[in-house]
Amino acid sequence: MRSIAPTAPPATRADLENLPEHVVGEIIEGVLYTFPRPHPRHVDIEGLLHDDLKSPFQRGRGGPGGWWILVEPGIELRGSPEVVPDLAGWRRERLPSLPDGPIPVVPDWLCEILSPSTRGHDQRIKRPLYARAGVSHLWFIDLDGRTLSASKLVGGRWLEIGVFGEGERVRAEPFEAIEIDTSEWWPAA
Repeated sequence: MRSIAPTAPPATRADLENLPEHVVGEIIEGVLYTFPRPHPRHVDIEGLLHDDLKSPFQRGRGGPGGWWILVEPGIELRGSPEVVPDLAGWRRERLPSLPDGPIPVVPDWLCEILSPSTRGHDQRIKRPLYARAGVSHLWFIDLDGRTLSASKLVGGRWLEIGVFGEGERVRAEPFEAIEIDTSEWWPAA
């Protein structure tokens, strides 16, 4: 991860648009952060979790429906014009339709997939930002530890509600209506 501290003025959307194709960027509180594109393991787990949640929660197949579940959406949070979580979810009563540009509504749930290049950024920069913005639930998937950590925001602080290991069946807020089998997430060692 590389950050470019703002001199004056803060980083803008134009800075994001000028990044090379192989670089992912986001602006958090005026600072442009850049990263290499995610590696295949990261992208695979991102897709698997999206598949696990989209059918029951977005489409209502085998679950309650009523959500938008998106991969790497651009979100506007607390003066940050472009934050890009790995996955995000909104209850449809709060976000009835999807906008064409960055989403200005705080997500109900976010998930970050921790990899060597993003672990520190996700935990030190984004986790506190998500709490300040009022995101209700936050999941971290640790690729190296093969774990899912689920937290919910209580009184402005993250309360850990569970850490689930490789191969466990998970019912974690806010998606406790279905069971997620994590055994498919991790390739055989």
